[in-house]
Amino acid sequence: MGITNAKAAIRCHNLSRRYGQVEALKPLDLTVVPGSIFGFLGRNGAGKTTTMRLLAGLARPTSGTAWIGDTEMTAGNGAARAQFGYLPQEPAFYNWMTPRDYLDYVAAMFLMTAERRRQRVEEMLDLVGLQEADRRTIGGFSGGMKQRLGIAQALIHEPPVLLLDEPTSALDPAGRYEILRLIEGLRGRVTVFFSSHILGDVERVCDTIGIIHEGQLVTVATRDELLAQYATNLLLLEAARDCLPFSETFTADLTAQPWVAGLTLEDNQVRLMVHDTAVARQAILPLVVKHEVILTRYEWVRPSLEEIFLNISA
Repeated sequence: MGITNAKAAIRCHNLSRRYGQVEALKPLDLTVVPGSIFGFLGRNGAGKTTTMRLLAGLARPTSGTAWIGDTEMTAGNGAARAQFGYLPQEPAFYNWMTPRDYLDYVAAMFLMTAERRRQRVEEMLDLVGLQEADRRTIGGFSGGMKQRLGIAQALIHEPPVLLLDEPTSALDPAGRYEILRLIEGLRGRVTVFFSSHILGDVERVCDTIGIIHEGQLVTVATRDELLAQYATNLLLLEAARDCLPFSETFTADLTAQPWVAGLTLEDNQVRLMVHDTAVARQAILPLVVKHEVILTRYEWVRPSLEEIFLNISA
């Protein structure tokens, strides 16, 4: 692997899980750097929850090992739970409790003193924005409020790693916005391992993305690297609508360029497929100036994460 446990927040080596004849997770090698928000992206049934459960010590691997920091999670070590916080896909609460009582109850399981528990409960209620609801019973909470409470209980003991399994999948747009904003605020403070099948959520908050398909890790890259890797040589030019449209001489001049592979014109937009982006970047703007074109948009078009995901996991 070329990296020691101490340099990684999460590390998996040859980690796999088989249920009978089904390979829920094929041998997985993965490293997550400290302080990052790692998006674990895959379709339903791709192996995301299996990986999460192995990392949390809730399932035993068929092969391989997993570490959080320098603690091996697959060794059955009961003390390992202090190394991470975990929010399952469908968290369960004692609905008759208030969030204040519930967080105090969870903190007590980590053997905190009464004074420390009070301090951490206040800090967590403030972090997830539940101060005004601290005396209400959990049973009356919305889905978004319950997920925020779930994140609070997962962080109550100040773990270095937070495991979130599909935290936004059952929420309405307002609830998803609340959770994503909360996760963004954790960047650099804890390492977040965030599984999801909702591409927009991953693209918004994650700086590094791993894509899993049918139990197999397909790729791992930063968000920008992933988008650049699948970039197309497509340039979009858009003219101001209150000016003259693209002239025939301008489009003819473009078509004659040796670096242009194809051109389509629609209303006030020109789309250029090019052979050589480096040459095109140098040559296009002088042509725009030469023909006195007023642009409102100049963009090298990159595919969306959704397009990349569908291409990889087809």
